[in-house]
Amino acid sequence: MKLLTILGSDETFNLVSRYIKPLGFDIIRYGHVIKAMDNIDEVDPAGIILSASDFPRHWKTLAHFVRVDRNKDQCPIVLLTGEKFPLEEASKAFYVGVSGIVSETLGEPSQISKLQNILSRYLPVEEKRRAPRFFVEPWQRCALIFANPLNKAIITGKVRTIARMGISFHPDYPFLLENLYPGRMIPECSFRLDDAILSPECRLARVGRIIALEFINFPPNEQAVLDAYLEDLPVRELRHQE
Repeated sequence: MKLLTILGSDETFNLVSRYIKPLGFDIIRYGHVIKAMDNIDEVDPAGIILSASDFPRHWKTLAHFVRVDRNKDQCPIVLLTGEKFPLEEASKAFYVGVSGIVSETLGEPSQISKLQNILSRYLPVEEKRRAPRFFVEPWQRCALIFANPLNKAIITGKVRTIARMGISFHPDYPFLLENLYPGRMIPECSFRLDDAILSPECRLARVGRIIALEFINFPPNEQAVLDAYLEDLPVRELRHQE
């Protein structure tokens, strides 16, 4: 899925990219509204993020242009605004077809969640099932060890992404998994999230250099631990940056 961003600020683009990549979008950036309009059919985006601060005279034109051929279900438009965005302008934004308005600073966890939720709302069902997906950063205490169910070999490696439904994982020694195929249950897992150690029952969803594991079942209360961790992740990242 392609996400079209029309942003003049590098700082804003970097912020948006950080919080949107977990949803699985391929992010395309334009720094000029007219050029973006000229290439809208070629890009064929699944969503658009547009800065009202960077393009105060052209954002309405672009929103109206997009809505001629693409409705909200086909292509949500998120408008990023500065601190002083008049209520009258907000009303005009929704009138011309904007799907949601978010502060461009993304300084509050609520704004980050709002941006992700606006786009997630319009994802296809098969994509929505696994969104949001978060890339694991080096500062996160996130690790997985499990046993190959056929020969009990201990599998170690690096967690690449994490979601409520499962994770992707780069094994240290992929050859230890050569006898496994998608669909195989992995009952013996030890999954670390910060100070918590979880014991999910998993199913192998994808094999290769990067494998995917689907969470099938957790012991009592452990699903809530994972949910709380994911919900708090944007706040954790902001604290780390400080």
